[in-house]
Amino acid sequence: MMDLQDKSALVAGGGGGIGRAVALALARAGAKIAVADIAKENAEKVKFEVQSLGMRAMACPVDLTKKAEVDRMVGEIIERFGQIDILVNCQGWDRLEPFVESSEETWEKLLAINFKSVLYTAHAVLPNMISHSFGKIVNISSDAGRVGSSWEAVYAGAKGAVIAFSKTIAREVARYKINVNVVCPGLTETPLLQAVRSQSEQTAKIIDAVTKATPFRRPAQPEEIAEAVLFLTSPQANFITGQTLSVSGGLTMV
Repeated sequence: MMDLQDKSALVAGGGGGIGRAVALALARAGAKIAVADIAKENAEKVKFEVQSLGMRAMACPVDLTKKAEVDRMVGEIIERFGQIDILVNCQGWDRLEPFVESSEETWEKLLAINFKSVLYTAHAVLPNMISHSFGKIVNISSDAGRVGSSWEAVYAGAKGAVIAFSKTIAREVARYKINVNVVCPGLTETPLLQAVRSQSEQTAKIIDAVTKATPFRRPAQPEEIAEAVLFLTSPQANFITGQTLSVSGGLTMV
């Protein structure tokens, strides 16, 4: 059993999908959970699920693409929990379309949700982690960010940026006993995947093709991604930092 007793975790994008699974996995291991999500109802629902496990929790309705809101939220969590030991960035958004048919408006949304929000949470949380010489950060990227993915050019670029950023921060903060790692899911059964699948007949075909290209011939369940995150936030991973772990059923082997 991974032991996170007396630890406090901020799960960004924790209101559903992978984020919800991560919040519950960390809670089962003994962590207090702050559930940050733009959808207040979803954040509240996961907060109650965590509390039903006997752990303290707080819901944090927040637009993670706005730095001022992130800074305010982090201050409130520290005031409530005393410190933030774990940060997991699970927020994400995607829209499948050929790059030449995409718009700058879509690019900005993709970059804001998938990359800039990670900068904002890390920038807000790291001073607290540095002050008590401890921290575990796990950023959810994507296999698209490792090898590229058709019809996901800007999404893949943003997720690749998350990987490079995480490696750099890992180097900068290792002296403070802070670990920074990345988990790259492949296709995962989440509301986002359902939305992409129903976007058009062509996107449904792309999802089917990627599923067939996955050696295990199926998408992951959110809980399977959460188990990798749980390991990287646990004491068993104290000497692991700057690493990128694909949890994708063998879709990429790099």
